[in-house]
This record gives sequence, structure tokens and C-alpha cells, in this order.
Amino acid sequence: MNSLVRRIATLGLVGGALLALTAASGTAAPAAPAFPALDPDALQAAIETQAGDGSAGAIARVGEPGRLWQGSTVDAKTGRQIPKNAHFHAGSIAKAFETTVILQLVAEGRLDLDRTVQDYLPGLLPDTFQPITVRQLINYTSGLPDVDEGAPARSVDERIADRYRYRTFDQIVEGTLRPADRPWPGPHFAPGTRQEYNSLGFRIGGKLIEKTTGHSVKYEVTDRILDPLRLNQTSVPEDDPRMPRPYLHGYLTDGEGELVDVSEQGGDPSNIISTPADLDRFITALFRGRLLPAAQLEEMFTLPRDAAGNVVPYTNPAGCNVTGKPGPACYAAGLMSTPLPDGRVLWGKSGHDEGYASGVFATRDLSVRGVFSVSNTTLDWGRPTAMSGRLLQAVLNPSTAPH
Repeated sequence: MNSLVRRIATLGLVGGALLALTAASGTAAPAAPAFPALDPDALQAAIETQAGDGSAGAIARVGEPGRLWQGSTVDAKTGRQIPKNAHFHAGSIAKAFETTVILQLVAEGRLDLDRTVQDYLPGLLPDTFQPITVRQLINYTSGLPDVDEGAPARSVDERIADRYRYRTFDQIVEGTLRPADRPWPGPHFAPGTRQEYNSLGFRIGGKLIEKTTGHSVKYEVTDRILDPLRLNQTSVPEDDPRMPRPYLHGYLTDGEGELVDVSEQGGDPSNIISTPADLDRFITALFRGRLLPAAQLEEMFTLPRDAAGNVVPYTNPAGCNVTGKPGPACYAAGLMSTPLPDGRVLWGKSGHDEGYASGVFATRDLSVRGVFSVSNTTLDWGRPTAMSGRLLQAVLNPSTAPH
């Protein structure tokens, strides 16, 4: 998936819902009232598959203090009800886990956010790249090209046939920065001057974790996050394509119009498989400070600024602004911020893998939090995920949501 598609896909959590809510509510309220009580009927209606969704089913979990709702739909291919706590490929939600590990290493004095990738991993980047700090690597201001930039687009049938492909961090980094079959890509902008969604930086971040600790990302994520929080249904599968049961089936529609199950797939060493309950526990523990000291946790809620103290601009007008107008950065370290019409802010991360579109989000005070995963049937990740927009509308303004 190219960088533009990835940037726009991150809006899948909120795009349509925010526009609808803004139209319904008018100007932002001066003070944020409590979130509405969860409406199970509105929430269930929101996740039901509709024509044009490009999906075969969904699962979701939404919580408020003292309240919890869980829901699922029928799998359109099998006709069976999807378990409410089914496993799914979490995609780039893994960036939040990786960022947490990097910031733990910073807290331990083993990494410095202001030291450069070139210091820690000499020779990894071609000489055309200016020094990139660890902070710039994880807050999307590195200026690096995205994974496989410039490579020919693959058809859906090619992606289906190639779904078991697994690549190491080295293979991804070298294949992107020093490809043998096309010109080497250069920097998009000077580090720290702009923000642009980027996955290559987190593959390099994975290498940084491995070099610093002497262990795999799987070991560090498991030892530092999964085991302490007892996230027993979350795993870092590495090159094992099997899915733990029960699981949400991911599909792609092949060239003949048939749904092909792509639930078993390859990826890279940072891939994560999880469940709604486990991701709910993760974001709750993270925001409550159970995983990071206060100074490092604050990095995950701090938007990058320039020397004058202004939030740096985002490179693509649509990337951080549902109106499509140029705007400021919306990512901190690992997490994305989404202002709501009433002035509150959601923090979280979306993620995409073949056949899956997922997300986890919460306000910083955990007055509302949610997790969802949609079984995609197409490669069209360049538009907001319709179901997630409806889900957010049902959370924030259930009276306007369809029942």
C-alpha cells in the first residue's frame, strides 16, 4: 500500500462520523458534557454490514466508566455469527506497541530520543538522508519514503497468491531504500520540518529495539506488555501464518469476483494478532500510566513542533483534516489525535492488513474507549471505513444514528 493510501486510510475511524456530527451539532460546545450512555441498538445497527461497505462482517467493543457493549455481525461468506471476541490481524495498531517498547527503553536510559538513527544503526540509511532522531522516527516527521515506495502496484490476484510472504526488517528496509530494480528513493523533506504517515520508520524502529536489547520485537513486546497485562489472546506471530481460534475471517475479492479467505498470511516481525478485549485492556493500561513513566507517556500525546513552537504541518491536506484543507500534524509518538466537534480529543491508532481494517481509540481520561475490526473484501483502503464512521456516530450521538 502506498504512502498516500495509508495516510488517507487512517481517517477510517472518524471521517464520515465527524462530518455528520459537526453538521448535527453546529458549532463546538464551550464545555464537554459527559458522553451519552451507550445505546446497544444504535451500536449494533452501526456495525451491521451495508451495501457498499466492501466488508463481510465486523466485531466491536465500546466502553464507558461502568458500561460495556460488545457486538458482532454474521460473516457474509459463511453465514455464521462472528464471535464477539474473535482474533484479528491488527495491522498498524502494532505501531502503538512498538512505540511503547521504544519509550520504555528511553525511560531505562538505553535509548535517547534526540540521538539519531545514524548513531544507533550506522550504515543503515543511504548518505542522501540527513540525521533522523529516534523521536522523528516514531512521530512521523522523519521524511523517510514509505515501505516499497516506487514498486509497481500488485493486482488483487497477485496479492492473494503472495499473501504468505514474510519479510524481515532488513529485507523491508533494504528493499525500500536500496531496491535493485528501480531508482533509490530519497527523503521527502528535511527531518522534523513536516509530518507524513510512514511505516518504514517503524520497521527501522523494530531494528533499533532488536539491536538495543539483543532480543526480537516479539520477545520484547511479549515480555514488556503482553505478559504483564495478561494479554493472553494477543500474539506476535512472526512467520507463523496460522490464526488462533476463534477468528474474524479476512477476505479479498479476486479477479473473478469470488471472496478468498486471506486470514492466514505473512507480514513482518512486528505484526500483531489480537482481540477487542485485549486491545481494550492495552489502551486502558497505557493511558493509566501502567506501561510508561509520565514523561515518556506524554510523548504519545505531544504533537511535533517547529523551532518557533508551532505544530508542524502535515504533508497531505486530507491526511489530518477531514475537510481536505491544509492543516497541522495530528500524530504524536505512535498515536493519532482526532479532535471531536465538542472540543474533546480521541487518541488511538487504526491498522490495515490484507482483509482487515481495525482501530482502537479512547479519550485520554478513558471516558470513552473503543475497538473495532472489519473484515475487508477489497483493496480500497483509500476511503474511510464506513462502519467505523457509523460506530463513532453511534457512540457520540446515538440519537442521530440509525437503529
